[in-house]
Amino acid sequence: MKTTLSRRTFVRSGALLTAACALPGARSAYASLSQAPTGESPVRLGLCSYTFREFTRAQLIGDMQQLHVNSLNVKDAKDHLPMEPQAEATALADYTANGVQLHAAGAIYFPKDEDEDIRAKFEYCKRAGIQVIVAGDPTPKTLPRIEKFVKEYDIRLAIHNHGPEDKLWPSPLDILKDIKDLDPRIGCCIDVGHTVRAGTDVVEAIHAVGPRLYNMHMKDLSSFTDKESQVAVGEGLMPVRQIFEALIQMKYQGWVDLEYEVHGDDPMPGVISSFAYMRGVLAGMGYPAHT
Repeated sequence: MKTTLSRRTFVRSGALLTAACALPGARSAYASLSQAPTGESPVRLGLCSYTFREFTRAQLIGDMQQLHVNSLNVKDAKDHLPMEPQAEATALADYTANGVQLHAAGAIYFPKDEDEDIRAKFEYCKRAGIQVIVAGDPTPKTLPRIEKFVKEYDIRLAIHNHGPEDKLWPSPLDILKDIKDLDPRIGCCIDVGHTVRAGTDVVEAIHAVGPRLYNMHMKDLSSFTDKESQVAVGEGLMPVRQIFEALIQMKYQGWVDLEYEVHGDDPMPGVISSFAYMRGVLAGMGYPAHT
């Protein structure tokens, strides 16, 4: 009850208006949260369900409605999208009834180089109508086997980079080296926070990945060398406008999914601020925010 009340209080508070109006050219940012956005933008904003990993599916859907976000990158966390088929079907019915579109799933992990395990993950996404798997930990050794299922199911695989702690793929540029000769439906999910911590220019990485960019995880950091410095988008050093400009220039067709990983017990204030900032940036660029 205490958490719910604090989130509702924040939604109604002047903090959102302050955050929105503080942005150059972002006068419509507050309105973009208080009413559903109209029109089209070349940048599509979505949400990683992992942001609300400590909350149930019903709470997640309710928060998405408050945010006017209907595009979800869903993960098997809590009851968001269970792997068990019947439970998954129940979740899918809930999302459909509430107008939530599932455009990606992940991160999904592939710890076994075995057909049975890999097929189960692709069947899981096929049942949900999901066209992009965000892959957390496939190794170069398992990629040829996974490639067979990418071709069979016609589902894209976007490998997620995890920064300097990732011994295989700290940066999207490392992923490109191992997938260049594989089916073009195998590509990247650029996590902007992990990318900058790996010492890679995130805008240059977007251009380098180009047509093999299938998903984006958006976050912000107050220090590009400190994993624990995550803040709401707009409060750190992330070059958000330049990121959006790069995506528009390359005509990116996927989603930019907010992945707010801090304050897991009460993420809504930071999530609201992040969407207000991103929508304000898009407004300042002359685009209505599309969700």
